[in-house]
Amino acid sequence: MLIRDCTPADLPALTALTIEVFRPLFTDSLPAARPAVTAHDHGRWEDDYRAEVPALLAPDDDRFVTVAEQDGHLLGYVGWNVTGGTSGRLEMVAVHPGARRRGVARALCTTVVDRLRARGVRVVHIGTGGDTFHASARALYESLGFVGYPTVDYARAL
Repeated sequence: MLIRDCTPADLPALTALTIEVFRPLFTDSLPAARPAVTAHDHGRWEDDYRAEVPALLAPDDDRFVTVAEQDGHLLGYVGWNVTGGTSGRLEMVAVHPGARRRGVARALCTTVVDRLRARGVRVVHIGTGGDTFHASARALYESLGFVGYPTVDYARAL
């Protein structure tokens, strides 16, 4: 597995990967839990990712993407940024379903945390969902030493 910096040429493939990875969340998990809110907030989730993923890469604004590939095939990526010089955030972690349980996300997150440390970052943040879909992400982040904040986000359809 090769871990490398993302190039602009990677962005269409990363966008397609993101849509594939998160499709079950937006077509199964979230609508089952709260259909009206999901329809309102995420009714155009694929288009949202088509805008969001390319925006992860803006090195002049301290926004970066690190990718993992094998034999020329993208396995996954982490979008990350630096704010205020000493704070960092992992914005998006996505691994192709066929590449899961092979250490791809762990290798990517570890690499990015090391890069953040080398840039002088002292605190790194990452967020994820509290639902079943995100259970493996929570387990990974906790195994990497991240500690969850007890936050709650409420929504109500009117």
